[in-house]
Amino acid sequence: MSYQTKKFIVSIFLHTFLLSVALSCIFPFLWMVNVSFKTQEQFDTDYGLEVSRTINWESYKTVLIEGQFWRFFLNSVFYTFITVVAIVIISSLAAYGFSRLDFPGKKYIFYTFLAAMMIPLPAGFVPVYVLLNKLGMINRGGYILAMTNMGLSLSIYLLKTFFDQLPRDLEDAARIDGCNKLQIWWNVGLPLVSPALAVVIIFNALTVWNEFVFAALIFTDDKFMPLQVGLMQFSERMVTQHTLIMAALTIAAFPIILLYLKMQKQFVKGLTAGAVVG
Repeated sequence: MSYQTKKFIVSIFLHTFLLSVALSCIFPFLWMVNVSFKTQEQFDTDYGLEVSRTINWESYKTVLIEGQFWRFFLNSVFYTFITVVAIVIISSLAAYGFSRLDFPGKKYIFYTFLAAMMIPLPAGFVPVYVLLNKLGMINRGGYILAMTNMGLSLSIYLLKTFFDQLPRDLEDAARIDGCNKLQIWWNVGLPLVSPALAVVIIFNALTVWNEFVFAALIFTDDKFMPLQVGLMQFSERMVTQHTLIMAALTIAAFPIILLYLKMQKQFVKGLTAGAVVG
């Protein structure tokens, strides 16, 4: 058997395997979206296996208005946006400092951040809850502070890896132009590590948006609950209304999918660049 024939056969098997994995991942999502556009009577007839020929928006109207899902959605958007912005600013400043500045105890402080990555997140939920409760930050900004803290270690490590690869000649040229360290970080450092920033944004946005256990501990008032906690309560009330639950799940999944599609190129570039650096 020739080399070209072997390569062709291996390519067929590889693409078949990858296609099967992709279909197994995307089919549940397509089924969920299809069911969300059906009525409950249509779902009871075909269980969502037939493609809906008409688009029925009643499930989305019921979920958003009658189920007060718009409030949970806006809460999650607010928490995710503020947390991700805080993580990007703090982690990029810290990573630039660890990469470019010399100060006493730099290695030990950085190793402390690395050690924090080894602690499972659920292990810190109880002490963080006790601390926030004593500070009176339950149902307030404590959730944002806690989620920001949880995302810093990995973000600092990832960004520092990219900052280490930047040539110092660029910084020297910026200093000649009159830039200080903060201006170099903003005008030179951040634009050059934009692929890493995309990875940080997507990873942390996904973490904050999908967080359930810690959010269920922190929030007791319906007015401040994020989407995942509100989704659980909604599904408990509508346990037999499958079309409404699928519409709620589609609303919950849509923003993260949109964010990934918007930043797909930078995300892939950041992952591949990080693999080459490692």
